[in-house]
Amino acid sequence: MAYRSGFISIIGSPNVGKSTLMNKLVGQKISIVSDRAQTTRNRITGVVSRKDYQMIFLDTPGVTAPKNRLGDYMLKTALDAINEVDAILLMIDASVGIREKDEKLLEQLMTKCGKTPVVAAINKTDLVSLGTIDELTERLQREKWIKQIVPISAESGRNTDKLEAVLLEYLEEGPQYYPDDMVTDQPMWAICAEMIRETALKLIRDEIPHGIGVGIDKIKLREDGIHDVFATIYVERDSHKGIVIGKGGRMLKKIGMNARQEIEWLFGTQVNLQLYVKVRPEWRNSASALREFGFDPNF
Repeated sequence: MAYRSGFISIIGSPNVGKSTLMNKLVGQKISIVSDRAQTTRNRITGVVSRKDYQMIFLDTPGVTAPKNRLGDYMLKTALDAINEVDAILLMIDASVGIREKDEKLLEQLMTKCGKTPVVAAINKTDLVSLGTIDELTERLQREKWIKQIVPISAESGRNTDKLEAVLLEYLEEGPQYYPDDMVTDQPMWAICAEMIRETALKLIRDEIPHGIGVGIDKIKLREDGIHDVFATIYVERDSHKGIVIGKGGRMLKKIGMNARQEIEWLFGTQVNLQLYVKVRPEWRNSASALREFGFDPNF
């Protein structure tokens, strides 16, 4: 069988499990996961290499109405990922059904996908009844431009192998774009920053909205093999700074300890993680801040 390869864009409303699915397919964490909407802010590339094919997945931010310059960037990033790919993977959250935002996304996809094949994955099927899955399948079957529909659980991995086999049908003969051992094109500093942000989001929960940014100031490898990582957590208000630091610095220490474990797994070495917290008002509307955090403000 000829070697096949191609690019697949994963798209869906916020918090439907796009990052969880890509991490499952790739076999390791490259995109951060949180139960808070719009965790993914940039387009993350995940590479799945098998004996006879290679799939390059583009994990995109959840599609929703933007509220600031960062939101504008995230929406454009998600919709731009539809163009010039070999297939589109639309994800639906079975636990909440097809909401108004999902209906709007279906309308956008219908007009933008053109001849690009669309496969729909109904995720979180382990949380609902078979009747609910059947209802969602019937609704999606009305969209004739959707080629196939696969019920899955990205968390448990149920049916993800079937989904991969379905997506393979839409890949054509092509080259191996990335080496076998490469799982993402994201630089180490970007993944480190995202791991720190994920840890902060999980520990702080709802006390701070989405106004957390992480900048990596320096990564240095010592002669003894230990990585020094210096990073700054940016918040938009003074009150938020106190929450991130916590009483007696306990919250910041906890964020650092948990994030360090993740980064050590990534580097495969011991890590000395030094975290700082700074206030940067309205950074999500600042072109210079977006550029500093790895976003392109000139979209």
